[in-house]
Amino acid sequence: MKISIMIEGQNGLNWTNWKKIVDTVEKFGFYGLYRSDHFTNANPPDKDSLELWTSLTYLATTTKRIRFGSLVSPISFRNPVFTARMAAAVDDLSAGRLKLGLGAGWQAREHQNYGFELLSFKERFLRFEEGLSIISELFRSNDPITINGKFYQLKDAILLPRPNRKDGPEILIGGNGEKYTFPLVVKFANEWNAIFLTPQKFEEKTNLLDQLLSEKGKEPAEIRRSLMTNLTYGQNQEQLQKKLNGRDPKEMAQRGIIVGLSEEVTEKLHEYQQTGLDEIMLQWIDLEDMDGLIHFSETVLPKFHLA
Repeated sequence: MKISIMIEGQNGLNWTNWKKIVDTVEKFGFYGLYRSDHFTNANPPDKDSLELWTSLTYLATTTKRIRFGSLVSPISFRNPVFTARMAAAVDDLSAGRLKLGLGAGWQAREHQNYGFELLSFKERFLRFEEGLSIISELFRSNDPITINGKFYQLKDAILLPRPNRKDGPEILIGGNGEKYTFPLVVKFANEWNAIFLTPQKFEEKTNLLDQLLSEKGKEPAEIRRSLMTNLTYGQNQEQLQKKLNGRDPKEMAQRGIIVGLSEEVTEKLHEYQQTGLDEIMLQWIDLEDMDGLIHFSETVLPKFHLA
């Protein structure tokens, strides 16, 4: 199981801390670095929120090893044509290390604040499917495409230069929904990314996805499985209690959050590894705590085969 770091870009991310995070993740053995794509949090106060694609372009040019990408970028305020163009360019720039994580959009506040229409839940996923279709076809087609959809209309559109990777960047779809998300994963994705699930719940969901793939004539191995969840990690008990800030570790664990010192965290990660999970993206909230990230890399990462 590969171990990566995930950053909430709207939670105070700026160039100063992004450069430190990128450098730390690259140097200290993590598999990848991913970040959210939001203007702001669901509730105030507003904080620094470094723009996604600008930050990933920087990462692509200053690292050589780590995988990276969006977890996830919403179709609701990212036009799929621009997303396809930017993703293909950044993937080529990084020699094929990008995962393009995509979602339908969910956070009402940022859509209201910045003038984007979120739509009803059902309509949101219809738009998402159209956007996925456009991105996929632009990646894969050497000929111009025409799409007359409800939300997007393209006529003789082509992505040039053609992506270096044959079918363009890998597409990751995030979410736990069996009714709306899973069919889109089967149709469009190279990877499914679960969110905040315990190992037991992840096994239940991944088995359901296997069943759906089989029904559609696909092999379960065609879709990689990853999971994003929060890591609340302390180098010692005092630091851990400070980070918990009164929260109950047992209640957090029931929500799929990984909590503890190095030994407890290692044990929980091994539980996830036994489910067959390909990669886990650990949400690192404290963007200034590089000492903690380095300590984690030195005490936990060596317990896992990361090739």
